[in-house]
Amino acid sequence: PRMYLESSRAYFGTGSDCIATIDPYTGEKRPPLKADVANAAKLCDALPNIDFVMSMGIAEDVTEEVSDLHHFEAMVLNTRKPIVATAWDLDNLKDLVEMAEMVAGGADALRENPFVVMYTEPISPLQLALEPTQKILYMAGKGLPVICGTGKVGGATCPDTIAGAVAQGNAESLAGVLVAQLKREGAPVVFGGERLHLDMSTALCSYGAPEFMMSVAANAEMAAYYGLPSWSYAGCSDAKTFDQQAAAEGSLMTFLAALSGGNLNHDVGYLEAGLTSSLEAIVAANEVIGVVKRIMGGMEVSRETLALDVIHDVGPGGEFLTSEHTYRHFKENWFPSLFDRGSHEAWEGEGKKGLGRRANEVVKRILETHTPEPLPDSVRSEITKVVV
Repeated sequence: PRMYLESSRAYFGTGSDCIATIDPYTGEKRPPLKADVANAAKLCDALPNIDFVMSMGIAEDVTEEVSDLHHFEAMVLNTRKPIVATAWDLDNLKDLVEMAEMVAGGADALRENPFVVMYTEPISPLQLALEPTQKILYMAGKGLPVICGTGKVGGATCPDTIAGAVAQGNAESLAGVLVAQLKREGAPVVFGGERLHLDMSTALCSYGAPEFMMSVAANAEMAAYYGLPSWSYAGCSDAKTFDQQAAAEGSLMTFLAALSGGNLNHDVGYLEAGLTSSLEAIVAANEVIGVVKRIMGGMEVSRETLALDVIHDVGPGGEFLTSEHTYRHFKENWFPSLFDRGSHEAWEGEGKKGLGRRANEVVKRILETHTPEPLPDSVRSEITKVVV
């Protein structure tokens, strides 16, 4: 087990199915390829604070009707972390689950230790259409986890008020939960929803709007009320490239997701309101998530940490740098791997690199040097047979 979706435990992962990506070598926006899905999974595999993986793109260099199977293959061959998957239809879902069973060692093994969860959405407002219903029924019948998410747009497919949008999304998500339980009592489900903000001045949805963040927090509260794990959002932005706006909005979303108790917090690395993926944004979010996890971990208050005897021994005008107590505890502090804490002179000497450039260097280093733990050759070949 890698993620315990209980209480307010927060886990963070990427998003799926973007129609564009920013090439880390050219900096240009372009359509995603299957290799980009594999690279995103490989990057996440190496980043310690990214807990689960989604595809981050719709590959345009494979057959459209089975591109979802290619996405799953690219992910499962490039990470050992849990996967949130999407499937275009029931037939493809069956093939995807078959591949997952190959990796797990059989249907029973996958059910006992599921490393993949399927994402579904109704059609807002208030329509649980055929295909998402089929997916929920199939996953519940197999005893495998499914996310009963919603994707609403305030003022377009749900009320423009946050409360009204949350009420509608609550009903839509519970409808999926109900279908799963009618199929198999106790079927594992994740409750989800949000209210995307429709900016009436541009007619575009906003992933950085405070109203979007507030609806996500409300959804987490409703999930906690029902005693269900929650599907939430983090690390996403309306920015068109990884810049100061992307860093600011992504950080706000990440911190709010943890504070509100979201369990599966996805869309890390999303730019342009979910249309474009950025590997640099994932790397920066990994650093932010580290900070957030440190803060959410709280502080220990004990005789040792209060250090009253140490304060007494040092006394007025003394110093703690040479204290044995400092030596015992300084490594417990969070240390950055990407953010710069050095002097101005050191920063100049290293080429005056900003956060974007440092993140890009990390992306390239991981893509060029990291080797994910491989699956057995026999499993790899069987998976390829399903996809081809």
